[in-house]
Amino acid sequence: MPLAPTTLQVTGATPAESYPVLVGTGLLGQLPELLGPAVKKVLVIHPRALRATGDVVRDDLATAGLEALTAEIPDAEEGKHIQVASFCWEVLGKNDFTRSDAIISVGGGAVTDVAGFVAATWLRGVKVIHIPTSLLAMVDAAVGGKTGINTAEGKNLVGAFHPPAAVLADLDALATLPKNELVTGMAEVVKTGFIADERILELIEEDPEDAIDPSSPRLRELIERTIAVKADVVSRDLKESGDREFLNYGHTLAHAIELAERYQMRHGAAVSIGLCFAAELGRSVGYTSDAVADRHQDILRSLGLPTSYRNDRWAALLDGMKRDKKARGSQLRFVVLEDIGRPRIYEVPDNSLLFAAYQEIGE
Repeated sequence: MPLAPTTLQVTGATPAESYPVLVGTGLLGQLPELLGPAVKKVLVIHPRALRATGDVVRDDLATAGLEALTAEIPDAEEGKHIQVASFCWEVLGKNDFTRSDAIISVGGGAVTDVAGFVAATWLRGVKVIHIPTSLLAMVDAAVGGKTGINTAEGKNLVGAFHPPAAVLADLDALATLPKNELVTGMAEVVKTGFIADERILELIEEDPEDAIDPSSPRLRELIERTIAVKADVVSRDLKESGDREFLNYGHTLAHAIELAERYQMRHGAAVSIGLCFAAELGRSVGYTSDAVADRHQDILRSLGLPTSYRNDRWAALLDGMKRDKKARGSQLRFVVLEDIGRPRIYEVPDNSLLFAAYQEIGE
């Protein structure tokens, strides 16, 4: 018998910024109630690869009496462009969507980002519900209200904060997820363990293979723990003015790698490398102990995640980091660890420190 869904609550400053995150199986039946009686039209935004899933969601909503349409967008990061957002706005306009109507995203983190951005900008904000279908989206992109699209200058430089009305993390979606997608999604889980919940790290260390088994109770616990951490942080800091910046651990270099790779590298793989870099930076400036820094490499490697990147790309990576939204003027800010569960912000006084840390993960 399937376990009952777990509900994790994100509490915002206002009721409009508060929402539930449901984790479980067979959750589609919850949609009409979560949308509410005022919603008459729904646009289901999905990637090309999930056309069948998008159609199922649309048909279920139509059966419930809603006028439901679909908008198919390119897969992965190819969908996070202004032209795609413009296409979605066109669909909404031609079908007379009002502020009382809604958008549903079905897909991975890229779809969540662009659908959330479309919802944030259509008529200055309409309701959106996320149905993440990848591990990465479940534990990261779908929770928190950050939306964004990419530009030639960098990732997520254009976006808005727009909390969803709900998130449905249906674990059945993981059963058909390619193993590589499941593995790369674990980078965000590992990140959360290092910044906030050491039990996450222990669960992975006890049995790395079981940790990436879609049917295992261990993976469900990892997902729930990771979402719980993010929900807690977001509840305290929706717009990244304080503790929420700690969730960027490993991401400054990761975004630069993605830019250098023209977004052909999976986000989780880049984050894995970024975590190792942040650990080496923390070690080199005396904040992170050898044991904690080494634990990064050990855990990530046990999951099959990358821990190094090309030595000859340093100049491009430094330029990419300077463009990242976490820079303050010309000075780069990094999240480093004083210990597990004790992140802090480090403003780098000299780029030579970054270069030295990069030599430890370069190949």
